[in-house]
Amino acid sequence: MAFLAARSVDPVPSDPPTVQAGRRAGAILTVDLAAIAENYRLLRRQAGRAACAAVVKADAYGLGAARVAPTLARAGCRDFFVAHLEEGLALRAILGRGPRIAVLHGAPPGTEGDCRAQDLVPVLNDLEQVAAWRGLARRRDEVLPAILQVDTGMARFGLPRADLDRLLAGPDGLAGLSLDLVMSHLACADTPDHPANAEQHAAFASLRSRLPGVPASLAASSGIFLGPAFQADLVRPGAALYGVNPQPGRPNPMRPVVRLQARILQLREVAAGAGIGYGHTAVARRPMRLAVVAAGYADGYLRSASGRGMAFAGPHPLAGVGRVSMDSLILDVTDVPPEAVPLGGFVDLIGPGHGVDALAEAAGTIGYEVLTSLGARYHRVYREA
Repeated sequence: MAFLAARSVDPVPSDPPTVQAGRRAGAILTVDLAAIAENYRLLRRQAGRAACAAVVKADAYGLGAARVAPTLARAGCRDFFVAHLEEGLALRAILGRGPRIAVLHGAPPGTEGDCRAQDLVPVLNDLEQVAAWRGLARRRDEVLPAILQVDTGMARFGLPRADLDRLLAGPDGLAGLSLDLVMSHLACADTPDHPANAEQHAAFASLRSRLPGVPASLAASSGIFLGPAFQADLVRPGAALYGVNPQPGRPNPMRPVVRLQARILQLREVAAGAGIGYGHTAVARRPMRLAVVAAGYADGYLRSASGRGMAFAGPHPLAGVGRVSMDSLILDVTDVPPEAVPLGGFVDLIGPGHGVDALAEAAGTIGYEVLTSLGARYHRVYREA
């Protein structure tokens, strides 16, 4: 009975659950919603007279559409783009009726009714999608909103010129459809001097002339910075909203959005000549002090950053050593004051002085992949706008 009495009066933690979770976490991902809102406002100003949409596909580039999309709506965004129908259905539940939600991949065959039921606008990418959406309009005796994508030289989505000519020459054409937008996508917008930009712009101007009076959209994040000629009636930023530099090689005009902190799990000293990590791809060239931290490729810290990634302990840069493991990576803290890297403390893998694009460069990829790879094991903290 004494034992049971003791159990019944165990203290209950007084900290909120989020604080408790943060203390338990191996790593913490902080998403600055205020920075996302400010980035949206900056892009809207940069777009001049064009309306500014927001691309929130892939769960808002991995940062959480349930928190990001309402933030953007409060910042004034009324047009949202997702990739898949399921993403559109989820986003409609988050935002409610009102904002326009466009589905970039269109409605899969047989799901057109689901798309219409939730007031989602499909992006029609081929003649089959046009026919299916037109068929729904005919069966329901309705005029349905749609966005038509044309291919201007990326060979990915959209109707090539021959198919557009065929569509407009047919007896049904666009019967039963109200085109909200004609759009295309630039392949090389992040390289301003690439000749493909001018070629695609000219092709888009020619194709959209076949659809007089229909609003047009060509520019995504990087395309916005190519100037007014590329901005048309609507721009569709995605990665720039989340802090990725839309102008590689130039100063980043966007505010950083993400901070990723990983806990120091172990500190150890190794002798010169010691092999480090899987495959011993790193060998200590001198006596070293190492920190093992709680993030790996299962968390989206890409294995391709092995031996090239950096972290920071306050102002102190820490080089990655050896291969990134599934759940951990190793940092060189030899020359760092011990008090700057205490056991159980945190280091910045993404943060001040070392943003998403820097990690992407170390991994030989782009910031888009880094963001969308961020794993589900992080304790997430949202800083409200």
